[in-house]
Amino acid sequence: MRTEIKDVATAVAADDLRGAVLIGLDLTDVDLRVPLDGALFLGCALAAATRRRAEAAGALLFPTIPDLPYEVYRSRLYTPAELFAGFDPADPASYADTPDARIYRHSKQQGHHPDPLHALAERLHDHAITEALDEVLTGAPVAVMGGHALGRDTAGYRRAVELGAALGEAGFTVLTGGGPGAMEAVPLGVRIGVDDAVLKELAQAPKFGHDAESIGRWIGAFPTDLPTSATPRTIGIPTWFYGHEPPNPACELHAKYFANSVREEGLLTVATGGIVYTPGSAGTVQEVFQDYTQNHYGSVGPAAPMVFLGKDFWTSEVPAAPLVRQLARGREAERWILVTDDAAEAVALLREYAAEFPA
Repeated sequence: MRTEIKDVATAVAADDLRGAVLIGLDLTDVDLRVPLDGALFLGCALAAATRRRAEAAGALLFPTIPDLPYEVYRSRLYTPAELFAGFDPADPASYADTPDARIYRHSKQQGHHPDPLHALAERLHDHAITEALDEVLTGAPVAVMGGHALGRDTAGYRRAVELGAALGEAGFTVLTGGGPGAMEAVPLGVRIGVDDAVLKELAQAPKFGHDAESIGRWIGAFPTDLPTSATPRTIGIPTWFYGHEPPNPACELHAKYFANSVREEGLLTVATGGIVYTPGSAGTVQEVFQDYTQNHYGSVGPAAPMVFLGKDFWTSEVPAAPLVRQLARGREAERWILVTDDAAEAVALLREYAAEFPA
């Protein structure tokens, strides 16, 4: 395992940097006179002498890629404040000038087949996000999947908030897809419980359209004083592939990706405490079967809970649950499949699993 170094002081204090990974450091005023064999410099600025010594030692130097609206070699997840930097609630259209919007526009300009430089930059960024996500996750996180179209003024949104509150009270770290609808309601519930005053205020901007001003109104209606925890308990995992949907302001952190396939697989893989499926559309159904495939083959560990919250929806309207149960028949995964209308029953199963398979 390579040692990652993300600050200049640590690099200067090291007496051996062989095989180390140095990320985004300005070392122009530092003459590193230590072994550098096999070191990896990602986006670092080096003094000429250090560069010559590093190249002679066989170190690899990845330069900063110019003219990008994002950091290629990130060492941390995004916060909503960072993604929405420059947004002014008094001017909702100012969302268009935020990093989140600018990165989306840049990515969209590249199309589905970006040139090699931009393709490499996006993949390096996404790898860095995965590394940063691994660093902040603790325990066995639980994910909640559900529809992005759920309005803030609906009974379904309130139920998702209630689910989040129950998961928060049970002490779970909660992951969602990081977008609107249920993906926002659940982390909101984790952080503040069910607050009628907040829900009433949010209902004034229930959804957003395709223009920056309506997205800005949606963001601006969200409270800015939510409590945070020393160890983040609400993490969104969104993607600029669906960049027309902004990340929600409810999650404490966002692991935002360019590649949706990496994001989807990653979200399901790190949700080692189980997944709750609230009613959703094609994207949620896709996640159901990706998740079950992991459980079926045990590719990422013991089969984890799959909770279908909404009996009628998951057995009649979109009958994914019976098929999953059929596939799981006689397997260990069968024990951890639940179809219910009761959030408390869902949380109880997740707690039972956590007790049997502690992180």
